[in-house]
Amino acid sequence: MSKLQRLGFFSRLLDDATAAERYRLVTGQIIHAEAFGFDSAWVAQHHFHESEGGLPSPLVFLASVAARTQRIRLGTGIVTLPLENPVRVAEDALVLDLISGGRLELGVGTGGTPSSFTAFGQESEQRAAVFAKHLAVVREAWAGRPLEGGDRLYPSSPQLLDRIWQATFSASGGTRAGRAGDGLMLSRTQPRLPGAPHATLADLQMPIIEAYLAALPTGRVPRIVGSRSVFVADDRAVARRLADEGLRRSLARQTDATRPRADATLDELIAWQDVHVGTPADVIASLRADETLAHVTDLVCQVHSVDPPHRHILRSIELIATEVAPAFGWIGPKAATAAMTPATPATDLSSPSPLQTIA
Repeated sequence: MSKLQRLGFFSRLLDDATAAERYRLVTGQIIHAEAFGFDSAWVAQHHFHESEGGLPSPLVFLASVAARTQRIRLGTGIVTLPLENPVRVAEDALVLDLISGGRLELGVGTGGTPSSFTAFGQESEQRAAVFAKHLAVVREAWAGRPLEGGDRLYPSSPQLLDRIWQATFSASGGTRAGRAGDGLMLSRTQPRLPGAPHATLADLQMPIIEAYLAALPTGRVPRIVGSRSVFVADDRAVARRLADEGLRRSLARQTDATRPRADATLDELIAWQDVHVGTPADVIASLRADETLAHVTDLVCQVHSVDPPHRHILRSIELIATEVAPAFGWIGPKAATAAMTPATPATDLSSPSPLQTIA
């Protein structure tokens, strides 16, 4: 990996708890990440399926997080734009950006689960076309241009036009993001094609990066998020035990014909989900072997699909910030250095404290 510019924390809000408790726990995790110098925090949007993700309204959630943080940038990874009213997304995003002091990063994508589209009165097959139309409306609204009917967004927010990120699994999506001058978001893992079941993540994602860079307008600085599953612990045996439990839970939920067998080894499951797990030294070595990461500007770490208990997530955050990321040249904000103690800032939350509700 080249020198890492920015470090992020990502959550799908999958803590083993009720929805309200998930929100409290992840808020605590983001507060902890800020105290340890992380540059950004990202949350995913998922409708209906609690085992896939526990947050249908990421902008609402991030508004609450904004009130409890000061510096860390707040991102959506992603808003499923075809399922949203684009004017409302533009309005909610600009309000969040203003009340957070200009900290919003808006990641958008076409979405995944086809059944979710049905509930919203949309057709999954049309999502690419709807996505393009809705993203164009968001851009027009933020630029202060008249929308259909002649009204303009108040207030206009042209500063947000430089903080759009597009998520994609394809080279054509990389080209689309590059032409627009947006940031590119790469997933923690990608489905392997039947003809190339052992392809590396670099095999799948380097063509996307190349297409993005080729399409980027002259003079436009690349912004590339590499999201990765990273779980770090002080003890390798503990890390692997928790990974085994979490990855087998994930395997049990899968219906994909290319999934591993039920009796797959832990190492096979780790390779299947592209997980970086173990001690700091283990994870540093694993990340160095990921050729894609030499080209990203932002490494964004998530614990899915290991999904360990809350206290282990907090410790993983600490080890990523103090041992893993610095090995790649990352230097967190100087103001965060003094906060790097075992006294967890997550206790700032209103009752019940995340540290009092450890899973």
